[in-house]
Amino acid sequence: MRVTRCVAHIDMDAFYVSVEIQRRPELRGKAVVVAGSGPRAVVTTASYEARRFGVFSATPAERARRLCPQAVFLTPDFELYRARSREVMKALSEQVELVEPVGLDEAYLDLSAFARPKAAARMVKAAVRERTGLDCSVGIGPSKLVAKVASDAEKPDGFVALSRAGARERFASAPPGLIPGIGPKTAARLAADGIETLAALAQAPEEQLAARFGERLGPHLRRLARFEDDRPVGGPAVRKSESKETTFDHDVSGLDALIPVIERLSEALCRSMASKGGSGRTVGIKVRLADFSTHTRARTLPGPTADPAVVRQVAVDLLRAFDPAHPVRLLGVRVAGLGNGAEANGVASAPGQLELDPAPLPS
Repeated sequence: MRVTRCVAHIDMDAFYVSVEIQRRPELRGKAVVVAGSGPRAVVTTASYEARRFGVFSATPAERARRLCPQAVFLTPDFELYRARSREVMKALSEQVELVEPVGLDEAYLDLSAFARPKAAARMVKAAVRERTGLDCSVGIGPSKLVAKVASDAEKPDGFVALSRAGARERFASAPPGLIPGIGPKTAARLAADGIETLAALAQAPEEQLAARFGERLGPHLRRLARFEDDRPVGGPAVRKSESKETTFDHDVSGLDALIPVIERLSEALCRSMASKGGSGRTVGIKVRLADFSTHTRARTLPGPTADPAVVRQVAVDLLRAFDPAHPVRLLGVRVAGLGNGAEANGVASAPGQLELDPAPLPS
């Protein structure tokens, strides 16, 4: 008998802010913003009270202060957030066998084996609340895409179950950017072609989209708008790389100023890898210039390493070879091809192309 897939997406409500309010209850009901303090810092999370003033994740911190001067601004405490995230994921795994974490505050659950999946999802929501004292929003659907969009529909403390047809109907008039994977640039290109809603994108001829966006991306965008998604829920992702990076408060010029920074980042990265028993074969750097152009360079070594001296020297050599011609806004170092056991000893590790564009780790 074929089992109909049922997926739930669990999304913690304003996670970092909620964790902070637990240790500072006097902030409940106030506009609270978690953000760095430098001139180039961005908002990590904002309470729903702050969001009413236009403060959201990734808003520049200086702009957030102008939009909501009465807000309480807190410096991120990522060690605390990671610890609380482990509590959340433990609560989920105690209720459901197949859990796929996504970052610290989200996860997909496979509820296909439950006779009453909505009841199971309510039990999960209650378990998270009981174990952590934190609220989450839940979306349920026949796919990860439907579940993800459903979980965002009625935050905070939401619970929304939709079929694929129900999702198409409910979000027909929504902009394409509602869908994860359709970023601002793609949405702008769609709008330039007169495609400003998901309904319009779902009905657009594949040939038109393929001509505009390419043979692969064009039809893919149409499938997203139609909520067609057959990705299975997987287990916890295996990390293939780890990075450390920093955004300077002011642009930095010259190798003499940049090399000590890349050395410090390399040492911090190696300490982090060593604490987890990891090592990797490919060392790379990431350089974002003042004009926001991003450049990466990488070198694959004969075998895996977590030796600070080795990573530091390779990173410095790559930086010297690149020798930025313009002031630098951001600098990062990454080790890829991570593994442990046989893989860390070079048995199962193969050299490959280093990808340095995913979202950075907090530094």
